[in-house]
Amino acid sequence: MRYGVAIAQGDLYEPGTYTIRRKVEWPHWTPTRNMIERNPEYAEFADGMEPGPTNALGSRALYLFVGERDTYLRIHGTPYPRSIGGRASSGCVRMVMAHINDLYPRVRIGATAYLYSAEESVVAQG
Repeated sequence: MRYGVAIAQGDLYEPGTYTIRRKVEWPHWTPTRNMIERNPEYAEFADGMEPGPTNALGSRALYLFVGERDTYLRIHGTPYPRSIGGRASSGCVRMVMAHINDLYPRVRIGATAYLYSAEESVVAQG
């Protein structure tokens, strides 16, 4: 199954192999210090944003780890569906809410997530 996604702006996207170690329905969102430095308007959410349909992580989030280390990268929903297909995030992989809601129950804790480069993702892999 393939879903459209939005990936990170510029060099913030980190292709690689990750493990899903946490799943959250209606997650809280707290921008990192680096995100606030890049986007000062995020400072108003420095203490976090409550769950809900306008939350930056949307309705579901899959938390990406390398070993036991949280990378702060997520595969998550977005309240900005027009961003799908482009480079819009601060590192995460964004999905339309309906798509993350479909994917979420199919993913088990401990599953491997492969994030491919934008160039590798343009065509189907055989």
